[in-house]
Amino acid sequence: MSAPLVPLLLITLNLAAFVMFRHDKRAAECGKWRISESTLLWVAFLGGSSGAVLGQQVFRHKTRKEPFCSVLLAIAASHIALALLWAAALELGARGLDALAFLLH
Repeated sequence: MSAPLVPLLLITLNLAAFVMFRHDKRAAECGKWRISESTLLWVAFLGGSSGAVLGQQVFRHKTRKEPFCSVLLAIAASHIALALLWAAALELGARGLDALAFLLH
């Protein structure tokens, strides 16, 4: 995947996660078809964790459901950690990227 597509993919995944939480909340209120927890978590895991956490808080949906909340927060925390590692690697240049590749393998 080319580098310019990554931000677009992340924006799309986060927007999708946010909208999915809204849809699932409305469906729960109306007794209609729901989005499975595993689907919500997969979208978060694939890169939409910020949108998922924001949707969870804005719509007050699945805020007390365990282990869903803990898993979602773990996914979000891992994404933050990866972003910090990536930023540190970029700051260090080629040596940092080599070190990051070593850590991830």
